Amino acid sequence: MVTSERTHIDLSTTTLRPKTLEHAYGFDDVAIVPGAVTTNPEMVTPEFTLGEHTFAIPVIASAMDGVVDPAFAVRLSKHGGMGVLNLDGVWTRYEDADAILQEIAAADLETSTKIIQRVYQEPVKEHLVGQRVEEIKRAGGVAAVSCTPQNTKKFAPVTKDAGVDFFVVASTVTTARHVSRSLKGLRLDELVANMKGVPIIVGNTVDFTATIELMETGIHAVLIGVGPGAACTSREVLGIGMPQVSATIETAYARDVYFEKTGRYVPIITDGGIRTGGDVSKSICAGADAVMIGSPFAGTVGAPGRGFHWGMATPNQELPRGVRVQVGQVHTLETLLFGPTSKTDGTENLVGALRTSMATCGAQTIQDFHQSRMIIAPSIKTEGKIYQIAQTRPAGI
Repeated sequence: MVTSERTHIDLSTTTLRPKTLEHAYGFDDVAIVPGAVTTNPEMVTPEFTLGEHTFAIPVIASAMDGVVDPAFAVRLSKHGGMGVLNLDGVWTRYEDADAILQEIAAADLETSTKIIQRVYQEPVKEHLVGQRVEEIKRAGGVAAVSCTPQNTKKFAPVTKDAGVDFFVVASTVTTARHVSRSLKGLRLDELVANMKGVPIIVGNTVDFTATIELMETGIHAVLIGVGPGAACTSREVLGIGMPQVSATIETAYARDVYFEKTGRYVPIITDGGIRTGGDVSKSICAGADAVMIGSPFAGTVGAPGRGFHWGMATPNQELPRGVRVQVGQVHTLETLLFGPTSKTDGTENLVGALRTSMATCGAQTIQDFHQSRMIIAPSIKTEGKIYQIAQTRPAGI
């Protein structure tokens, strides 16, 4: 009989360790703890400063074609916020962008992505890039625009000549170090130098190190969030992302470390997945200086998407990572931001909710609110709510 020798491995000497998983938390997993001192909401000033501009409310509308057009950007500016126009979208591809938006809105769900893909094959017209900025400025709005890294070198100088106020460089994931075969990709430090006088906002990221390295390039704000948006499917398609509360806490720490070491404060903006006043409040309490919102704005009367919106990666021909989402047109812009409202689900009067939340914690400014206590509380939305749940979600709806 033949016997085989058994090899014995001494595991006590290995330096290898298994991959570990960290806990990460989204809006529904946490709660804000009321403070020992409370403040009258009228004394709360939730201002947000970026560059030399101070906004009355820390709310920015996402650079999505169903959310922001030049007219919407002007309206939000006059309410104290900021809307970002998508330079890779229909408003720079077509003179009559309204007709294109109507075609997208009229399509059924099954064909909407194909129509969006076809529509976005039309090349961007450079003269429209500057023209849209000028339209916003002439009407008295804050002109903020966004484009992908690959188009930044081409569009940035055009927007500067047109008088742009803020320039956003946005992609699903952004880092200061990018490995590529190209001779020379986008250099954020060069962009900052060339656009001197125009604050540069870059995103998106969720990581401490990536945030620090982006700030070191000289940019002026960072967008936080990978895949949480209602119209984005990156988390399903690519499997990447981090829940927004944990992402905000981690990147806020990066901002504070950077400020401690350099004396330069670079705001962070929680971008995506925000639906209610509670979500806004949790974002700010977790460390955000402002929030960027898509779906709620898309659901306002007069929004360009006519009750629909879609993600920036939806038009991708090889790997679309978005879907046209129907949100309806359920409230005015004024009601969404400031009320009054009879809705009890937190989807209206977002700024009023933020003011009340801050006041309950004794915070008069956003910086004060950053110091308020948060806890992990998975039962925060269900504890004691059996009658509400039964009434609003019968038969598992």
